[in-house]
Amino acid sequence: MTPHGLPTSEPIKQQLQKGWALIIDDHPLFCDALELTLKSVADFSEVVTADCLEAALQRLDGQTPPSLILLDLNLPDVSGLDGLMRLKRRAEKSPVVIVSSMTDNSIINGAIVAGASGFVPKHSRRSIFKEAIEHIANGGIYKPSGFVEGNASEETGETVSRLSSLTNQQARILELICEGKLNKQIAYDLSIAETTVKAHVTAIMRKLGVQSRTQAVLVAQDAKFARVLPSSD
Repeated sequence: MTPHGLPTSEPIKQQLQKGWALIIDDHPLFCDALELTLKSVADFSEVVTADCLEAALQRLDGQTPPSLILLDLNLPDVSGLDGLMRLKRRAEKSPVVIVSSMTDNSIINGAIVAGASGFVPKHSRRSIFKEAIEHIANGGIYKPSGFVEGNASEETGETVSRLSSLTNQQARILELICEGKLNKQIAYDLSIAETTVKAHVTAIMRKLGVQSRTQAVLVAQDAKFARVLPSSD
């Protein structure tokens, strides 16, 4: 047993000893601290860091999915839950733990709805990270002390849930729709038939529960949580 009453990390080591971990955070000192923390609480084969979402997604290409991902919510190239949803589409089997200084119940609940396996406040002690990893390894979803269930609005939770249901291709097409591109342009960009794009657009609108492309764009913009997340983390 550890001084905090936690079981030993041996089961965690057995599960993760052949896996690697990915940390995504644009603060160098905190990124280094997270790397040291992970190496001290679990026996990962490798701990890789990335300072933005795009770098992280490139790191995932052609690799075995990581055993664990730690993700900051606000990054130079993405803000809010949109980044989490993009990451989950790329590495859907990898547990993602949000590590953030923003600990509002609505943010935590939204992250969990979007697919996060846990939420750890940035000011947490090393033992909390250990506890979170053990909890997730046992099939649970880690929520910080003081979290109150159900504080996110039903509308927000429904929006995140619907966006999370999109496939990788559908999500990419929605991004291009948000950029104002027409079906013909999207077909050219993605090297697919225009009829295929139309079929995807129809599926996207059905999943989002909207009747037009404009409404789909508004739903996508809501995912960035501009009204919930502050401008910096």
